[in-house]
Amino acid sequence: MRFNLRPTVALVALLSLAACATAGTDTASVEGPEPFASTYTPRPSVPTLIRNATVFDGNGAELANADVFMRDGRIVSMGQNLSADGATIIDGTGKFVTPGIIDAHSHLGVYPSPAIDATADGNELTQPNTAEVWAEHSVWPQDPGFLRAVAGGITTLHILPGSGNLFGGRGVTLRPVLGATTVQEMKFPGAPQSLKMACGENPARVYGSRNQSPATGMGNVAGYRQAFANAARYARRMEAAENGHGDPPDRDLEMETLAGVINGDIILQWHCYRADEMANA
Repeated sequence: MRFNLRPTVALVALLSLAACATAGTDTASVEGPEPFASTYTPRPSVPTLIRNATVFDGNGAELANADVFMRDGRIVSMGQNLSADGATIIDGTGKFVTPGIIDAHSHLGVYPSPAIDATADGNELTQPNTAEVWAEHSVWPQDPGFLRAVAGGITTLHILPGSGNLFGGRGVTLRPVLGATTVQEMKFPGAPQSLKMACGENPARVYGSRNQSPATGMGNVAGYRQAFANAARYARRMEAAENGHGDPPDRDLEMETLAGVINGDIILQWHCYRADEMANA
């Protein structure tokens, strides 16, 4: 299910309200600590005071003719007639200030904007289950859409593969760092990965048009059930081997992702349209 947050304000205080403090996926024993680790560092900023704006504080309050003082990329204080020696002053008269916007479902970077076929990298439409792929390996850091996101007040985006497959692959949380040359420069430190899944007409349309499964809603659900049954068996074999009972299975990137979901290391981002589909999920 997609929740699409679109900025509607004229002036936005750029900050993050929430840090993702969940442990990463359980691949350290194979790939070493934090594969493709974040190298993100906050950009330098100057103390800034926005004066006389309408401020929405993120907790339901609307403050009229209010000031917002920011330092080191964070809000320090809000109120009226604030003083901040040496700060850059922005006149907020007639404008609106909100907390930074977190886009929980984005395809920027994997489907850049403006769009051309050469950079459309968000759907690995080769089989219904591509849980082994990671969206971050398709992200184009120079996507012009990141500039528009920043201009609209978006401070954090969760980038996902598309919805053509039952299992589309892992998602990644990014800061829209302008001028970044690698996705690692944009990765939100410590943020958990997700697994993009899709139900409904998307995978049924893609594969049904090829006379492949899934071609129906029941084919979709059968695909989910079988994949997770296989992953549960893979996870049990891995656990048994870690406890000295037999050899581990050969490494399987697809199963590794699904086992990560079962173990709670990877969160689900499941695209569904209808209430009955959500109930099946």
